[in-house]
Amino acid sequence: MAHLTFDGVRVSGVSACVPIGVQRNADLTDLIPPSEIARTIENIGIVERRIAAPDVSASDLCETAASRLLEMTDVDRDSIDVLIFMSQLPDYPVPATSPSLQHRLGLPESCACFDISLGCSGYIYALATAFAYASLPAVRRVLVLDGETFSKVVSPKDKVNAPLYGDAGTATLVEKGGGGRSWFGLHSNGSGLDKIRIRAGGARLRASIETVQSREREEGNVRSEHELYMDGMEVFNFTMKVVPQSVLALLKYAGLQLADVDYLVFHQANKFMTDFFAKKLKCPKEKIPYSLGRFGNTSSASIPLTITTELRDALGERKRLLMSGFGAGLSWGTALMDVSDCSIPPLAER
Repeated sequence: MAHLTFDGVRVSGVSACVPIGVQRNADLTDLIPPSEIARTIENIGIVERRIAAPDVSASDLCETAASRLLEMTDVDRDSIDVLIFMSQLPDYPVPATSPSLQHRLGLPESCACFDISLGCSGYIYALATAFAYASLPAVRRVLVLDGETFSKVVSPKDKVNAPLYGDAGTATLVEKGGGGRSWFGLHSNGSGLDKIRIRAGGARLRASIETVQSREREEGNVRSEHELYMDGMEVFNFTMKVVPQSVLALLKYAGLQLADVDYLVFHQANKFMTDFFAKKLKCPKEKIPYSLGRFGNTSSASIPLTITTELRDALGERKRLLMSGFGAGLSWGTALMDVSDCSIPPLAER
């Protein structure tokens, strides 16, 4: 089931919300030598990131984004049949966060709710799930809420991850009718599960006095077992191999060429990586929007955040978007669809 095709389902709205707190990478002089900061910022392409307050969760940012979107579209909230919350950082281990969001947003009790937990490919997977539900006779509208607050699980003393990750919440409205044909490619390789991982806190390794202790790790990085680890070189090699290949495979499956695509919206991992994709695919850089300079790597939320901030004025007319997400799992996904008359409120802050 690597490739999926849908007819008559469309994305009718996208919105995003970021925290008001700003952290500039130029200020990380206690982590990165001042002589290296400028080069680091140039390589990763991240000038600043939005950081959530201690009492603000991913679901809070998604709630704000969803409220803005529903108000702008004037959609009857009783017409939302399914709510999907995509996040690796839910409010609680138990219960799921999606029923709480259903209640907070004033959606009907008939609204089916469930959570999805996946890495930076999560938006593509959640969107494919929403398209599948919207293809069913009894489902008219699906609300996809995708948000992450990785600043809460990244050690401030980890020079690999601290300059990368920011926080954001997004909302995407998927509905039956219009949109033409859409295509998705979904893939995974679980042999690389240890390349991006938070080792402790789940059922396999419970929290203990030992796991919460911060310790010096590779190359002087300091973190606990409850904070994010990433093998940057292995992840880079993985993405270089699979992402351009999956983009070309989906285009072939859809019977289209790269020239038929108006914009390629990649997960905002870092600028060096995305620039490599553009070169590998021989794609004009003006077709590839970037938002990571202002917001950093917001994990699975980065694709809808980029659409909101960089393509808001471009999607009034019909445009063909190719979206690609990739990361922990290891997993990756690609989506190809036409988008027009898409409601996109201005970026919200919380």
